[in-house]
Amino acid sequence: MADYWGKLPRKIADIILYIINSLFFFFLDLLDYTMCIFYKYIDEFLEGKSTPCYCQSQNRTTKEFEKRNDGVSGTLFGRKNVFKEMGFIGKTRRKFDDEDSGKTRGSDLGKTRWSDCGCESCVSWMNNGGDLKLHVVVKDPLKGNQDLGNTSTENVIFLHGFMSSSYIWTETIFPEVVSSKYRLFAVDLLGFGSSPKPRECLYTLNDHLEMIEKSVIREFDLKSFHLVAHSMGCIIALALAAKYPNSLKSITLVAPPYFITSEEEDPSEIALKRLAYKSVWPPLLFGSAFMTWYEHLGRCVCFVLCRHHRTWEKILKLVKRKRKLSFLVMDLFRHTHHSAWHTMHNVICGGAKMMDPCLEILRRVGARVTVVQGSRDQVVPVECSNNIKVKVPDAEVKIIKGANHNKVIMGREKQFAEDLEHIWDSVTDAVNSR
Repeated sequence: MADYWGKLPRKIADIILYIINSLFFFFLDLLDYTMCIFYKYIDEFLEGKSTPCYCQSQNRTTKEFEKRNDGVSGTLFGRKNVFKEMGFIGKTRRKFDDEDSGKTRGSDLGKTRWSDCGCESCVSWMNNGGDLKLHVVVKDPLKGNQDLGNTSTENVIFLHGFMSSSYIWTETIFPEVVSSKYRLFAVDLLGFGSSPKPRECLYTLNDHLEMIEKSVIREFDLKSFHLVAHSMGCIIALALAAKYPNSLKSITLVAPPYFITSEEEDPSEIALKRLAYKSVWPPLLFGSAFMTWYEHLGRCVCFVLCRHHRTWEKILKLVKRKRKLSFLVMDLFRHTHHSAWHTMHNVICGGAKMMDPCLEILRRVGARVTVVQGSRDQVVPVECSNNIKVKVPDAEVKIIKGANHNKVIMGREKQFAEDLEHIWDSVTDAVNSR
């Protein structure tokens, strides 16, 4: 009896939170439905035709759908909305018309949406013509510190996470890597930072892989490489490693979003629910849910923040009395809604289906796999790192006490860089000793 009364306050709090969640997200469902109609007409007025959205349910079992949407996550169409379930949205507008059924709409090439920023820094990638390549920062080995007798150079590719850029590596780890034999490549992934953000692209996992191959591996003729990735970048890194197992020397995954699922479960749906569960608390989870479940409300947020990022940057500089803002703040603005929305679903959710096969390849080839995560990570559950260990028993897992999702790198840059160099050196030593 005492135990019952002791748990009663928690049960009441859970009931209240459930009621608040239900009412609040019902309201958001209504707002998203309203904005769906709004964007249909304003897009037609400003651009001559409406921008396709994912509000109408699709028959995802047909061969035609699979061919047309190769690499597209089912979570884009499967997101539940009260008004969608009632059929209102499907009657209002359709996702694909016959004339818009292809992935690429030629008339949209080289154009930005009216709701996206058109400033020089945001559209500079268009100046390269049709030859789109990722923005890559290269740090060559320090010749002044070159070790006698050591002339071989090893390549390391760094991939950032969601809503981030190469800055998370170039501003933190690059200055700390002092070895003379490592050439470092930090990539702005497709749709983020200074890399291209084409509106006709669906930002699938394969799209990201092809651009990295084109912009880094083939561009610099890399025969072998180490991989270091953070958060969402871990999914892309695993796919890249599985595609080039004979070229891979080591892979370091920082806070990888990997969930173990049964055969009956859809990995994409599990990733969506675990990383963007609909809840008003905590705020970080609510933000993820808001931007992941609500396509049109998310576009509104991007219109206010990203479309007018120069204004916000000026305001923040005045408020903080700083001439230069943190790259973490700047990276929040350096994407389009189209690129972020599709990458979230097609890579983070859709890519979840590919992680088991990729990990199995790495296990079979005996790849050097290291996993690092902060014990206070509120973005990716800590269990994800241990899940990697289950699939790849030889993987080394390091849980950094007191660190969160970003501070597992930032704030401990020197130690992180030293750990990386130790991993790379040990792989080289193991190869040389054979």
